[in-house]
Amino acid sequence: MVQASVSLDSDLSNPAAIAPDLILLNETLPGSAYWHGVIKRGNTLRVTDLAGSQGVSLICYNADNAIERLNVADTAKIQFNAALKKGMVIYSDMGRILFSITEDTSGCHDLFGGCSHAVSNAAKYGDGEFWINSRDNFRRAVTRYGLSKKDIMPNINLFTRVAIASDGKMSFVEGCEQPGSFIDLRAEMNVLVVLSNCPHVMHPSKIYEPKPIQVNVWNSPSIAGDDLCRSANPEAIRGFINTDALFAQ
Repeated sequence: MVQASVSLDSDLSNPAAIAPDLILLNETLPGSAYWHGVIKRGNTLRVTDLAGSQGVSLICYNADNAIERLNVADTAKIQFNAALKKGMVIYSDMGRILFSITEDTSGCHDLFGGCSHAVSNAAKYGDGEFWINSRDNFRRAVTRYGLSKKDIMPNINLFTRVAIASDGKMSFVEGCEQPGSFIDLRAEMNVLVVLSNCPHVMHPSKIYEPKPIQVNVWNSPSIAGDDLCRSANPEAIRGFINTDALFAQ
């Protein structure tokens, strides 16, 4: 992975700013590459669209017990909303909170589309070994943790949006590509996360040109009593009670 050269704003009144002494990791992820790591409870993962992304796929697990993992259906259902944004959370399949969305300047994050794979890439771009896909990236990453393809669940797609018509037809919404937009994901448990920087499976472009993204991990502030994510609704409060119980002893 390549060390990032992007400078960070030092004006702490700007939500995009991170004080340099809080930054634990700062990398640039080229197009088609993948990134994996464990975000410790209380730290924040920031993903930034540097150049107008065609999509970034994300999966995640409880790093202490990978049987527990991302559940995109519950993330939408429990919050009565499939449009992820600041103040919402990302649920595991055990009703606990993996991540809180503490900042988001994109507003475009898809829970429906799934990820690209060898067949979808061949259909869109033609046969060739250069069209790296997210399914294979996920598989390569999780094997490092003793997991396999059967452990890969439906994913979140950052910086993209899919619309669903009344008849159930899905369509890709263009115009979400905004260089400089970012999302902050605060880990509410120790989270194993995998990012795949490959185009969204439904992106209409026939040209394979994934853009670089920036990945930061930073030591975020201690959680306030009126934290937006923790107090958003009764369902979130219950989710945090269940999550905090893991760390009570």
